[in-house]
Amino acid sequence: MRADLLSDGVDGLDEALAAVDGFDEALVAGLLRPQPGQAAGLNGLADAVAGTPLAARVAEAAEKTAAGAAGEDHFVALAAARTALLGSVHDALTARVEEVTGRPRAEEANAAAANNSEHAANLYAAARSWLCDLARAGWRGIDHELVDEAAPVVSAMLPDPALRRLATLLDGFATELAASCPGATLECVPVRRWADLWSRALLLTLPGAARASAVAEATGRLLPLGVDVQEHATAAQAQVHAVFEPVDGGTPRLVRASVSAPKSDTVVGAGLWQLLRPHMSLLGAVSEGRAMDLDAMPVTTEGDLIWDDARARTGGPAEVFATARVALPAAAAFAVSPLDRHPARIAVPVLLEGYGVEEGDNGVVLQVAGYRLAVDTDRVPAAGPLSPEVVAASGACVGLLRWDAGEFLLQPLAVERTVRKKTVAVHAGAWAGGTTDKAGVRAEKAATDAVTVLRERAGKLLRK
Repeated sequence: MRADLLSDGVDGLDEALAAVDGFDEALVAGLLRPQPGQAAGLNGLADAVAGTPLAARVAEAAEKTAAGAAGEDHFVALAAARTALLGSVHDALTARVEEVTGRPRAEEANAAAANNSEHAANLYAAARSWLCDLARAGWRGIDHELVDEAAPVVSAMLPDPALRRLATLLDGFATELAASCPGATLECVPVRRWADLWSRALLLTLPGAARASAVAEATGRLLPLGVDVQEHATAAQAQVHAVFEPVDGGTPRLVRASVSAPKSDTVVGAGLWQLLRPHMSLLGAVSEGRAMDLDAMPVTTEGDLIWDDARARTGGPAEVFATARVALPAAAAFAVSPLDRHPARIAVPVLLEGYGVEEGDNGVVLQVAGYRLAVDTDRVPAAGPLSPEVVAASGACVGLLRWDAGEFLLQPLAVERTVRKKTVAVHAGAWAGGTTDKAGVRAEKAATDAVTVLRERAGKLLRK
């Protein structure tokens, strides 16, 4: 891994992000009657896409919006320009990561047809209208009456699987906004996040934008690299990153397999596995250090396995660091769909060895080939034995290379450390399939009691 390349600047990166930031700040006060400062942000966005196919539409949209006369089409054009700029940042950073890792370039993805029924078109229009009203009001202008207008749209979308992606996004976005109402009293506005959610949702209301990923079948051996655990107060997800080796001897590919489940905010730490474990046998294989043999497992053109336990069986031993040293260097990534090209979504599996470690007020930093790579300790889950202290004592690490707040970060998935002159591996997902580790057993016991109480209460409610 050429970590020294991470310190090299990326041409145009700062300018693209500055244009996005200018537009995002314009959304804070709202676009109903833009002030001169907001107009500057709108013009900056238009200037950033000059010379592209979006140029004429975005220039018109910026002019109309600055005059307070923007319609839905103008807001859509601005959202498209913003998304295109962040997509270019994603592509530039991904190209840099490909240089660093030396892996094959991803292939372009295809997509299946979208839902273009009259019912869906009406719901898309209703969602688009609400999102445009949000833009006019701005984050400082939101109130419960405006935010609540999303509820009937979400309720009408949720029964349709083809619309559920947008419905879930709108529902989560509206929930965040409702918790922050009234906007005029907010001490701090999550400017980039809300602009991300707004622009993504707005583009997903366009016919053809919410195209489903084409699905193929994967037959071969799956070699896990680690588990990324994502936790919310009401939901949890485990995403397994792995190398897939096709049975026909084709190019190994980087793939992901995810499982999620709703939860109560009282279920935390190792308790998450009790909710997730029953839905995916792969979690057991991860904690046991074994491969899985797949037979016609559905896989999207973005590299996401649509997991089906009936199409998988446990294979032979597959040690994570052996996989990372032997199979990972030749594994090619799948391409990313257009709307998913965002720098926050970069998560590239890498192997680091022979690094130095710094510990300080800013956390753990790895010195790799002269580059100081910060460890994203906030992403180390409490649902496993891996901790910042363990990372600091390690000599090798398998992790996800991410980009956030202007720099590359490392999210550790597993590390090797020396204990009593022996090399020991510690994995974030070590407890995924169950554990005999004392700390893990205690955590599972506490979680079992909480889950049992919740199930009993839920059962009583259902019986009533």
